[in-house]
Order: sequence, then structure tokens, then C-alpha cells
Amino acid sequence: MLSADVKTQIRTIYKSIASALPNFRSRREQNYIVAEISKTLAGEYDKQRPIIVVEAGTGIGKSLAYILGTIPLALANKKKVCIATATVALQEQLLHKDLPFFLEHAGLDFTFGLVKGRQRYVCLTKLEMLVGPDNSNQMAMWQSKPDQSQVDMLARLLKDYKESRWNGERDTLTQPLPDHLWQQIACDKHSCHKQMASHRNCPFHKAREDLDTWDVLIANHSLLFADLELGGGVILPDPADLYYVIDEAHHLPIVARDFSSAQSTLRGANDWLEKLTKTTSKLQNQIKSNYIIAPAQAMLDHIGDISGLLNQVAHFCDAQAEQFDNPENRFRFKHGKLPPALLILAENLATASNVALKQFNKMLALLNEAIKEGDIPRHQSEALLSETGFMLQRIENLQKLWKMMAKQDSPKGAPMARWIEQLTGKQADFLFSASPIEVGFMLENLLWDKAAGVVLCSATLRALNNFNHFTHQVGLSINDGSRYLALDSPFDFEQNATLFLPKMDTEPTHDNYTDELAKQIIALVEDEMASLVLFASYWQMEKVVDLVENKIKTGLLVQGVLPRQEILKQHKQLCDDGKPSIIFGTGSFSEGLDLPGDYLTNLIITKLPFAVPTSPVEQAHSEYIKIKGGNPFLQLTIPDASRKLVQSCGRLLRKEQDYGRITILDRRLVTKRYGKSLLDALPPFRRVIE
Repeated sequence: MLSADVKTQIRTIYKSIASALPNFRSRREQNYIVAEISKTLAGEYDKQRPIIVVEAGTGIGKSLAYILGTIPLALANKKKVCIATATVALQEQLLHKDLPFFLEHAGLDFTFGLVKGRQRYVCLTKLEMLVGPDNSNQMAMWQSKPDQSQVDMLARLLKDYKESRWNGERDTLTQPLPDHLWQQIACDKHSCHKQMASHRNCPFHKAREDLDTWDVLIANHSLLFADLELGGGVILPDPADLYYVIDEAHHLPIVARDFSSAQSTLRGANDWLEKLTKTTSKLQNQIKSNYIIAPAQAMLDHIGDISGLLNQVAHFCDAQAEQFDNPENRFRFKHGKLPPALLILAENLATASNVALKQFNKMLALLNEAIKEGDIPRHQSEALLSETGFMLQRIENLQKLWKMMAKQDSPKGAPMARWIEQLTGKQADFLFSASPIEVGFMLENLLWDKAAGVVLCSATLRALNNFNHFTHQVGLSINDGSRYLALDSPFDFEQNATLFLPKMDTEPTHDNYTDELAKQIIALVEDEMASLVLFASYWQMEKVVDLVENKIKTGLLVQGVLPRQEILKQHKQLCDDGKPSIIFGTGSFSEGLDLPGDYLTNLIITKLPFAVPTSPVEQAHSEYIKIKGGNPFLQLTIPDASRKLVQSCGRLLRKEQDYGRITILDRRLVTKRYGKSLLDALPPFRRVIE
């Protein structure tokens, strides 16, 4: 139950914040969200299911609502709060604006910080080795022969760190480092050992010590899943001690699916397995204990077995040339079922890689013991840890892939999506991939069942005016005890915005549609000061650019030609100078793009955002729904398009005083049976349909 003290505290804080914010307007919707979040997490509705799903329209103030609904309760119950977001922009808003403001005016004593993955921190050991005096060791560490400018760049970084001008985080670099260079000095879980003196005070472990003292942790979705995949409580605090706030929660199903997938090449794997042979021999030579002999010899045998099996799989693929004769060079296994010959090889590879992983971990335990005892000199131990860490990562990935390939799918659930891609280049190769189709069961086991409480929120979680599609994706149910809130934006949509569907001669499936699109856009942007045109594909956007660029008088800002931030900067500058500006963008511009006031008054959506099932996972999902007697278009495509269309339309009104016109150049909204349900799911704009 929510105690009277916490209720009083929340009310007092709300009043304090209201008086501190200029032009603050108390919103019934915001108050309701605060109350429902705190009551749900306190177990007032269902002690076994403290989960609440909240769709809060733009302008309600959901960030303040979930901060106020969770932090006082967490402090009272000796819990912590983890706010996980999908975008860096929202993380920065929470870190630099929302939480500092709340701390200043709430009268609460709490600490907070941003949790970053290991890959955002430098590994000082790797950095020292790459620029160090030991030339042979240095060359072994570089993935390819460096030029002197790269060595000098890293040497300056090391000097800056030692002289306290840099804290070791990638995000605080004064000059960005190329990805391939950063990857060679980034911290990773395999080679970063706290028991080693040189690693105890490294930037990553220093940051982790701070994390233990924080009451509120900001993370991204990927880091959240990295922790959950490890069992929870490894990177972040234990799930039982955490209230999770998952903002931008509509991204959750895709992030969860990507985290659960695996892929590995055949001939590429054989290349690093050769290096693993050398690493194994090196460990056997440098570890004095007799206990190393058995696992090292077994490891060499397993490497030989795995290589032989991978070669057999490669021969199988070479014999299936006709299967890869398609634009994607891809062979997807229908219903996820491997041919019997390949299944046997996959099962053998799953077994062999699993045994090899166990033997390699035995060797690593002996290595760590030898380092602890001081039997291996520091410069050698650092190199060995880095090398073995790299190899362990590869073995774990190989084992995960072949385990997923060989796994027998449950008849009660969706099968795994499994496919091969033929790679062309210097060395012809095959990339094997496996991914779950549905991830609800996984989220149930990793998160819903373990967490102290969960808040899932976004401005767009419903599709076709209900939560059914989202709940199915994330493994929740409308009747499982979880709470569901859908609160509309307080904006006056009918007064401030017009939804315009002009008469058109063609629909998107027609050959002349792109030409008509160009003509319509030219007319629609004329005399407009701030326009955003959203396309369903890069291909169509580029075609339209070719058709309109000489006919539009103002400068055109096109996604892909300039970086996103530069486009927004130039657009705002043009608007500030009283000059017309037009942005052309694709799907990524339909979300997280904030152009309030006069920065956007003319929004054009060229086409309904129907996803074409081109990825093997989407194709496998459609196939599975058909087998179950369903309709993939109605069950997947339409709900997904509904949510995306609401998101796209949401670019226009960002603040209460905003105004403008939304034009949708897709007549299927009025000519197809499903069009009415898509229109009805949009906010109540004033409609003009020709």
C-alpha cells in the first residue's frame, strides 16, 4: 500500500515544482499518471504484478510524472530507480535538465547519474600497450599495421588521461576518434579484470563505484538488456531492488529481439580458430601449473573438431548455390527448420563449441590464478588477458549461434528465424544468423517476473486505439493484473491543426505515383516557411529530389546529404532569418524530431508507413502467423502502420500554441477498408478530405 506519508510528500513536491516553473499549468492527466504509477508500484492493484503501461500524449509532461511517481516511493522503500530510454537526447534531458530541477525543488536527498556500457570507456591497459615501448607486443595488439599518426593520437590520449585533462570516457573526447581506433582501446568484459592492480582504478571501474552510490540511474535500452541477459544485478542493481521506468517503450520489442539474436561466419570463424590454437599453446607454455595440460590439449582437439565441422557446413552451403540466387543473396529456412544433414552438423557444432567454451574457461581460471600469484610478469599478463578476452568473446558468440541453430523449437510457441547470407569479397563466406520471432516469454522471465516494479511509457504505445499489439509483443496481457492508461494530449487538435487529404489520380502502387508526388509537394510547399516532408523510403525520396530540386525556389535540406543535427541547425537558422526551409526525411525523422512553433507549420506525409517484410525475422513472423490461421497484414502491418502514422503526425504540434497543416498524400486512407481504422486512431484534427 502507498503510505500516507509518501502521498503527502508527492503532493508537497508537486506544489513546490508548480510554483518554481514559470507558466506552469496543473494538468489533471499528469496528476493522474503520478498517482497511478505510485499506487501500482506500491502494490495497491496487484502485489504480484506491479507493472503499469502508460501512453501519455505530447504536452502532458510524462517525464515529470514518472519522476514524481517513482523517486519518493523508491526512497521510502529503500529501492532504486532505473530510467531506461531509447535515445541519447532523452538521456541528456533527464541528466542535465529534468532530474537536476527535481532535486532542487523536491526537498529530497538523492543522487543520480548516467550508466554507460563498458564500450564507452577506455581500457588503459590496451591504450598503454598500443603506444608502449615494447614494439613486438605493440604490433601484436594492433588489428592492422598502424600509421604513425594513429600511434601519436593514442599517445596524446594517454598523456591527457594521466594529466587529468580527460576522464577516459569516449563521450568527453575533445576530438572524436574513428570507430575502428576506439574499438581497439575500448574496455570489454573479457579483458577487464578488477583483480589486476592496473585495472582497479581504470575509468570503467571508477564509474561503477559511483553507480553503487546512486539512487536514480539513467541507462539506455541496450544496457538494460545487457544486464538482464547476464541474469540481472551484474551491471545494474538487482531487479528485485529496482523500479524500472522504460521510456520510449515502443522500441522495447525490437531491442529485446536484437539482443537475443546471434550470428557467425564460417570461414571467418575458421580464421580466428587458427589464432585460438596459438593462444592455447601460449597459455600452456606460460602457465607453470600442470593443471593446464589437460584443458589445453582438450582445447586443441575441440578446435580441430569445430574447424572440421565448419568446413562441412561450408561444403553444404557451396552445394546450395541456387538457394542464394536472389537480390539479398539469402537463404531463409522455412518455418525455421534446417534440412536433416545441416541439423546434424548444427547439433554437433553446438556440442563441440559448448565443450570448447568450458575448457577455455578452465584455462582462463588457471591464468587468473597464475596472475594473482605473480607467476606471470605484468606486461605478459596484460597481453594475455586482452588476447584471451577477445577469443572468449568469439567462442561465446559461436556457441550461442550454433545452440540457437540446433535448438528444437517448442510446438507451443513461435519457431526461431534461421537464415544464411552469402558474403562476397576477398574471401567468399557464409553468415549464419538466428533470432527469436517473439520475445514476450523472454521478457516475462528476465524482467516482469523479477522486478520490484515496472513503468512502461511512451507517447505512442497503442495501435488502432488499443494496447493489444504492444502487449502481445512484450509478453504482457490486458488481464494479467498489469495496469493500462491511455491519456490524450491536452492540445486543441481541431483548433490548431488541419488534416488534409488532397485529391490524387494515383495510389502508391501506381507507376506514376512518384511523378504525382513531386507535383503535389511543389504546390504544397509554395509560400510555406517551415516544411517537413516524410518519405517511406530513401529510394522514393531521392527520385522526388531529382524531380523537384530545380523547381523549388528555397534551399532543400535532404536527409543523407547532411547529418541530422546539421539539417536541424540550418533549418532553424533559415526560419529565424525569415527564409523558407524544407526538410526531406525518411522514417527516422518521424520520431524524436522536435520542431516547435514556427519551426514546423507544414507537415507532408507522402505514404502510409507500411513496413515491407524484407528482413528474415519479419518474413518468418508473417509465415508463422499464416500457419496459425492468421492474417499478417491485419495482425502486424496495420497495427504497426497505425502507431507509426500517429508518430509521424505528432511532429507538427509540440507545444500548446503550435499550429499548422498535415497533408497525407496516400488515398488508401479513404479507398481501402482499413483506412477508416487508421484515420480513427489519429488525434481529432480538423479534417479536409477532397
